[in-house]
Amino acid sequence: MTPPAKHYPNHPPQPLPGADEGAPLEKRTLAERVFHQLQGAIVRGELAPGSKITEPGLATTYGISRGPLREAMRRLEAHRLIERVPHVGARVVKLTMPELLELFDVREALESMAARLAAAYMTPEEIAGLRDVLAVHESQSDLQRGEAYYQREGDLDFHYRIVQGSHNRMLVNLLCDDLYYLVRLYRTQFSASGARPHKAFVEHHRIVDAIEAGDAELAELLMRRHVAASRANVAERYAATL
Repeated sequence: MTPPAKHYPNHPPQPLPGADEGAPLEKRTLAERVFHQLQGAIVRGELAPGSKITEPGLATTYGISRGPLREAMRRLEAHRLIERVPHVGARVVKLTMPELLELFDVREALESMAARLAAAYMTPEEIAGLRDVLAVHESQSDLQRGEAYYQREGDLDFHYRIVQGSHNRMLVNLLCDDLYYLVRLYRTQFSASGARPHKAFVEHHRIVDAIEAGDAELAELLMRRHVAASRANVAERYAATL
């Protein structure tokens, strides 16, 4: 059966936060470089959830001057990666179990919607780019060993690409700005490790197949199941750390 013709919105997808991760460092502002350095450390667990952080400590550890560090910390707070606690100071965010499950409930609803829209609006070039991303992931040694499934942010993040392919600016703002780094933090530290790597990778391919076929209902269903499986895995692994 020939897939239904796709109708593309008049506006192109907007550049996504973090999409310049591979850009030369000299092209970024110093504060931006500091932000990416620190958010990477938080996502990888080098700065553990709940750990207290101070400007002098970060400045010493990372060799960062205080001015750009303050601006970077404001961005980290805006992206919900650090929080200010009265009489304690700043610390890396640590969600409670109910908060974490709520976050994945939001992901399940919104990302399945994004997959449905992507099946209608993604261009052949965008779908080819999505395939290229999966090819890059497949070559990663951690995935080949079945140890983890680490995705860099921006254009090398499968979920980022799906949301971008929805061509829906509201979804892009919600999932690729407001919630992106917080989602990525827990997705990286919990759902992208353990028994999930190869299963998640296979699920990604099936979602792309549905999008390429223009099957919006199937794309939505597969993404919903994919995020729900990650939610269950995260809940299990998170509980084991308590």
